[in-house]
This record gives sequence, structure tokens and C-alpha cells, in this order.
Amino acid sequence: MTSLLWLRRDLRRRDLPALGAAHQAAGGGDVHVVFVMDPAIWGRAGVVRTAWLAATLRATVEAYDGRLSIRHGDPRDVVPRLASDLGATSVHASAEPFPYGRRRDAAVAQALARDDVAWVETGSPYAVTPGRVRKGDGSPYQVFTPFSRGWREHGWPAPADEPSDLRLAAADDDKGVAAMLDKALRDGPDGLPEAGERAALRGWETFRDTALDDYATARDLPAQAGTSGLSPHLKVGAVHPRTLLADLAGRRSKDAATFIDELAWREFYADVIWHRPESAWHDLREELAGMRYDDPGDAFDAWCEGRTGFPIVDAGMRQLRATGWMHNRVRMVTASFFAKDLHAWWPLGARHFLDHLLDGDVASNNHGWQWVAGTGTDAAPYFRVFNPVTQGKKFDPTGDYVRRWVPELAHLGDKAAHEPWEHDEGYDHGYPRRIVDHAEERRVALERYRAARG
Repeated sequence: MTSLLWLRRDLRRRDLPALGAAHQAAGGGDVHVVFVMDPAIWGRAGVVRTAWLAATLRATVEAYDGRLSIRHGDPRDVVPRLASDLGATSVHASAEPFPYGRRRDAAVAQALARDDVAWVETGSPYAVTPGRVRKGDGSPYQVFTPFSRGWREHGWPAPADEPSDLRLAAADDDKGVAAMLDKALRDGPDGLPEAGERAALRGWETFRDTALDDYATARDLPAQAGTSGLSPHLKVGAVHPRTLLADLAGRRSKDAATFIDELAWREFYADVIWHRPESAWHDLREELAGMRYDDPGDAFDAWCEGRTGFPIVDAGMRQLRATGWMHNRVRMVTASFFAKDLHAWWPLGARHFLDHLLDGDVASNNHGWQWVAGTGTDAAPYFRVFNPVTQGKKFDPTGDYVRRWVPELAHLGDKAAHEPWEHDEGYDHGYPRRIVDHAEERRVALERYRAARG
């Protein structure tokens, strides 16, 4: 027998339950492994994410000893046709919880059924498949802390073993795929991180052995390498969160617990979007349905390009443009500035982030934006307006992060880099003036929030 394994957000070979299921279904026969470059995703992801995906695909082909086929086209056509051509009796994949993926997979499964080909979902990109952690009455959690407790109590299986006698069929790519991958890499940012499963596992081991013990504190300091850097790998599934959780089993430190909490946030947002798929691009909570927003106009370009005149905001936006990544603390600050200083609707900023982030993930990104904007899962967020100056001073006290990404302020020492307007020489090297008065915009934001809430 022959089975077909369709990779999506699981670009790895280890700890992949769907691979084991495909092997078992093949009954000692060949397992064909395929990745489909879906124009609906590939064409809309932006040059940063397509470059990262291309780099990861190249590494995954190597991990599969060259036996990974890459096709281009609509998976609803490509996968059933390929299964028919191969004579496959089953098609295997990890379950996809996001709205587009669910609709796509339902269409593929329906097409396969017409040819009596089984559609089999095994595992998901999450330690606990979204939708499975529920309250005692069966309803979904809406707040993170009780979800995280329920998530831990639910637990997750041990990492999956790779079949020892796996037989992989030879690859057969579409014509032109190699050229498309080359173009994606050329168009992407310089200095992409090393991609693929091996790189992800090496990065995890380095972080675990050298930085985990200071994670609870260092993760909030953008000038330090205090985070794991694994979010781009988790996005494409080069490493599974279950692998990391298994490695942390038995650790009782505050730092390990804080890292596990960050994994739980990722799982929580995926669970939210499973139950409320419309919240991917619309307010989760209706309390602010009457909120008045502004067209940011030229201020949008200033924000995107790091020219707002607020150093920590500009540093973050420039880091994003240059590297395809931004420190999580700074993501919150830049998002708050967009939503509450510019009074712009969060999906505009969320789309910009998705277009430029290596780890751009609809659930985590868009619900993170909603958390900041006050339309999401947080119970009382309307009064939270990040002050970009105090945030900068608190989390970048030496000014090293700002000076790295905003060279016009390199001549200002320590906290002075966060307030160039307080120093006679602050604007000597062309740094832009502030485009808004934060105190006034904070007042306006709170006034609008109170009005919207009635």
C-alpha cells in the first residue's frame, strides 16, 4: 500500500505523529511526503515570511534525504490529484485549527472521499489540539489564567518516535518550484536565521543551557538575548512545543514556569480562534463596537518606517523592517502606540506585522493586538495605555536597544536616548520630532473608550 503525508505547519521529521500514522497506513509500503505551495498563502504572506518558509523548506528537504516533493497550486486540486496518481489509499496531515486551513482541509477530505481515499488527521501544531481544553460545563475558556491551569491539567503526550523502518518514496517536484524558492530567498531580508529542524533544536539546547535560568527577567529586556528565538521555528513547525515541554519536565524554577506560560499563551490564542474563527480579523468582544477610530494617514507610514519621534517605538519598527522579528515587549509598546496614540483600528497594524514577521501567526499576532487594543481576551484593558518613554526607560535602561536601531541617537547616553527632546544635542543627527503628544492622545484614547463602553 501507499500513503501520502501532506506537510503544512509541521516542517520537521522528528516528533511528528502524522508521519507515524502514514507509515502505519502504508503497511510497509512507501510514504510519499509532499508540501504544497498554496497561492492563497504563498502569494499573501509578504516577502519576509515567504523567504523564511523557503529557507525552512530547503532545510526540510535535506532532513528527508531529498525525498520531499514540493508542488505549487491550490491544495484542493493538487492533493486529491496526487493521491490518485500515486494510488494512495490514505492522506495524512496534522490537524489545522485556523479558519482558512479548516475550510481547505474539509474541501480536500470531501474530494478524497469521492475516490475512497481516507483523510486522516493526527496531532496538530500544538501540545494540546485546540478545542480540547474546556471548562467543567464544556464551554471554552475566555481568560488566559484559568485556561493555562486547565491546559496543564489536561496534559499532552510524550514526543512521537520516528518509525524505524520508514520507507520514503522519491521526490517529484513541480517544474519551476526551485526558481520560486530561489526568488523568495533573494527577495527576503538579509541575515535570516538558520532554518530547519536541526537549527531549531540547536537553538533550543543553547537557550535551555545558557539563558533559561534568567528567562523570567531577561525576556523583557530587548537589548539582551533573553528570549529563546524559537517563535519563527514554532510558526513553521520545525520544532513542536511538545518537544520543548518534554525537555522541561521536572523543572520547578520560576524561569521554566514562565517559559511554559509563554507556550501556553500560544496555545490559548489558538484555542480562542478555534472557537471564534471570526476573531481572526474582527473584535472578539463587542463592548467596543462603537469605538471611533482615525485614519492614520501619513502617521501610518511614519509608524511603519520608525519615524514617530518616540525612540523605543522607532527602534522596534526598524528592527522589524531589518530582521523580520521584534522583541515581544516592544511589540506591545509599538501596538499600543498605533492603537491608542494614533487611534487606528488594530487590524491595520496586525496586517503590517503579519507581512513582516518571520513568526507571523494569525492567532498569536492578531489576538496579541486585540489584547493591546482592548477588544480581546483581557477582562479590563480599556485603561491600559503604554507610555513609550517610561516603557523604554524601564526595559531598556541603558538605551542600548534604541541606540542599536536608531543611530541618530547613538550620541546620547543611557536613558537620554529615550528623551532626545530633553537635551540640546538630541536632534543633532536628524532624528525626527514627535508626531503626537502622548499625554494628549492618552486622554483622547481613554475618553473614546469610556464613550464606547457607555
